[in-house]
Amino acid sequence: MSRVCELTGKAVLTGNNVSHANNKTKRRFLPNLCQVTLISDALNQRYRLRVSAAALRSVEHRGGLDAFLLKASENELSMRARLLRRQIAKKTAEAAAA
Repeated sequence: MSRVCELTGKAVLTGNNVSHANNKTKRRFLPNLCQVTLISDALNQRYRLRVSAAALRSVEHRGGLDAFLLKASENELSMRARLLRRQIAKKTAEAAAA
């Protein structure tokens, strides 16, 4: 499983450890990923996602999973999150029309 946040696209970065003598060795900066269960209000279902801690704070700040996905751009979401976003958009459009 790749180390990428499903909601923000945050992934592994590379860089250098730099010693006092200015020796450089390669290192990896890993994202703080958590396996969380988020609830969709529109679909009345729970979804298990691998999300970074920063994305989890953003989801709470925007008012839940539905609001976050509807406001997010599709190119940074994972394929599962894109499918979920389309389902939520369809369900909210049906609710608004009724």
